[in-house]
Amino acid sequence: MALRGTSVVRREDESLLRGQGQFVANLAVDADWEPMAHACYVTSTVSHAEITGLDVSAARNSPGVVDVVTAADLNLEPYPSPNPAFDAAIVRPMLAADRVRFVGEPVAVVVADSPAAAIDAAELVIVDYEPLPALVDPEEALEGPALFDGMAEPNVVIRMSLDGEEADFDSCEAVAEVRTINNRIAPCPLEPRVAASRWADDGRLHHVNAGQGPHPVRAGLAKMLELDRSQMRVLSRDVGGSFGAKARPHPEEALLGWLAARTGRPVMWVPSRTDDMVGLVHGRGQIQYCRIGGTRDGRITAFAVHVVQQAGAYGNMGAALPNNGRAMLAGCYDIATLGFTSVSVLTNTTPTGPYRGAGRPEAAAAIERAVDVFAAEIGMDPAEVRRKNFLQPEVFPLTTRTGMPYDTGAYEASLDAALDAAGYSALRAEQARRRADGDDKLLGIGLATYVERTAGIGRSEYGAVELVSGGRIVARTGSSPYGQGHHTSWAMLISDRTGVPMEEIDIVHGDTDEVPRGEVTGGSRSVQLAGAAIWQASATLVDQARSVAATLLEADPADITLDTEDAAFHVLGTPAVSVGWAAIAEHLASTAEASGGNGALDGDSAAGPRLLHAEEVFDSEAPTFPFGTHVAVVEVDRHTGDVELRRLVACDDAGTILNPLLAAGQVHGGLAQGAAQALYEEFVYDPDGNPLTGNFADYPIISAAELPFFDRVVLETPTHINPLGAKGIGESGTVGATPAIQNAVVDAVAHLGIRHIDMPLTPQRVWQAITDAPGAGSVVA
Repeated sequence: MALRGTSVVRREDESLLRGQGQFVANLAVDADWEPMAHACYVTSTVSHAEITGLDVSAARNSPGVVDVVTAADLNLEPYPSPNPAFDAAIVRPMLAADRVRFVGEPVAVVVADSPAAAIDAAELVIVDYEPLPALVDPEEALEGPALFDGMAEPNVVIRMSLDGEEADFDSCEAVAEVRTINNRIAPCPLEPRVAASRWADDGRLHHVNAGQGPHPVRAGLAKMLELDRSQMRVLSRDVGGSFGAKARPHPEEALLGWLAARTGRPVMWVPSRTDDMVGLVHGRGQIQYCRIGGTRDGRITAFAVHVVQQAGAYGNMGAALPNNGRAMLAGCYDIATLGFTSVSVLTNTTPTGPYRGAGRPEAAAAIERAVDVFAAEIGMDPAEVRRKNFLQPEVFPLTTRTGMPYDTGAYEASLDAALDAAGYSALRAEQARRRADGDDKLLGIGLATYVERTAGIGRSEYGAVELVSGGRIVARTGSSPYGQGHHTSWAMLISDRTGVPMEEIDIVHGDTDEVPRGEVTGGSRSVQLAGAAIWQASATLVDQARSVAATLLEADPADITLDTEDAAFHVLGTPAVSVGWAAIAEHLASTAEASGGNGALDGDSAAGPRLLHAEEVFDSEAPTFPFGTHVAVVEVDRHTGDVELRRLVACDDAGTILNPLLAAGQVHGGLAQGAAQALYEEFVYDPDGNPLTGNFADYPIISAAELPFFDRVVLETPTHINPLGAKGIGESGTVGATPAIQNAVVDAVAHLGIRHIDMPLTPQRVWQAITDAPGAGSVVA
């Protein structure tokens, strides 16, 4: 039976559930990593200041201290910019030397025999600061003094625009505007930025991290440490989450290899939760000025957005995220004229970076809020406005006005399916009844129809499969999972191609010595790239085995077929006589032994010598574009502003689904994160740049108690871009859920004259909007 399309239970969970996971912190009991030293960074406690004094003498003399390092001790180049288009004057040191620019910036590092000794000594480091004016608000920072000398434009990392396009509002019958804040949030992976480095007996640097793929990490570290990639081995074992934030090694991680060389000992770094909240890149952080116009009968003809992107203290990857907003500007809609500009701005806050969806949720939020505002302006149901403006299925594939090669789309079908599942007409009737009765619970229904881009960058991935003794198959993949279920997915694909049971298939990942190449696991790219590579390599392995089977069966290879139900090769029409994978492996091993070899082709695997080996680098011709519609139903307490999410209906179309169970898990996680941003999460600074939400006591994490059971509707519109017909689904939940919930809350109070409320939609913020509403009347009495 074919496994593709069936809900196969995750096979990688047993070790985690039994407490047998191999996380970075487990290296503390690994003999190869003894005697382990531990790093603790001294970080800035002020957001912007000159460093006028740095005394580490007491820390050096503290019990158990191995070394204390400051910027004066380093001989490394600055932390490299992620984008050559950024203003070159923005330079981030590995350790702050003369000036600090955000709370949490590393100033010195203590290396000690134990974590406790390192923490105790770090508290003895005395740093004298001369405070400077802090820039926290990005729009004010555009008018403020430059944070770096020699900038082309004060505090501007980069500007972007949609060349050759300009929205035509002059011919519009109706125009609406809305300023939205896509709130800054902390990624909060349960495992922080842990990493460890040691110089091994082979003379190379061995580095273990909890990131999104060892090969990009090796490339980044090699550049920062001025090493050749051949001088490094990087491993990513089990990883406790990332959500995009750990795609690139931070300066604190990069220094571990340098510290290991300096001290002659392995060095591990395990930051505290508070250190990670202020040091790990933040997500989102956009101000969006949206303008939308069209005809009074609902046709949208013009849409323009100006984005102010918070870049934080340095030009990290977050400064480039408006590019995704530009790419996905018009969403699902056929809009005649478009306009886009953006400016990414330095502030004295934690740098921003990619967070689940990385610019695509921000793009969806802009257009989906704008559509609702336009619908309110012309007095039309927001569902009907969407329906009037969708790109139709017959126009696909097409290239949008922003240059995106949309592959397939059935946007109206997703809207209809979601509305039907939600009981939209009944909900509107119930809303009208409650308003007429003056009910204390205001009902809101919010929609968001989205399209997003997956596998948008790095559109190639490596996969290999090999036959080893006993007929087992070992697969090597360039993708590196951190919760996605790759071990299950790749075994399913191989089993479907070969007939070999999943329990006889081993997956190798996360080791630059074991896998020759790989890319970052992100952008919802894994199945469509890594899965396609494994799928194609498996087909090649079958062809190789067919030739061996032909020899054993004394037949022409063209006459040999594989029965995947029995995992056996036989001559067409004579299934009674067959050979299985174990027999092929035994024949190859004995033949190699008879000829004086050991049966290996080009090395051994953990399961034994390689007998057959096939590899593939799948290069995708283009990204893919999943889509869907989310419907949120909320109740707002008119007296307190409290919002309760009652229902969330998600219709997501990610092409052909490999494993519905894994897909549902990805959607559920994305919906939860989308709801969290809409209702609870926001990283907040005071006017001096001091974090006010630096731990889980102050920064609210959503739990099952705040969430309903999600209602899912599955559509499958295959893509032609890869042989599996698959699109990404790992980030769709965050793309659609957030604007749907925001639209629902605004809808609940729209009859009071409220047009917009910014996220997060906290009780205080919603209550204030109700209180200030022109139509509040006795609502809050």
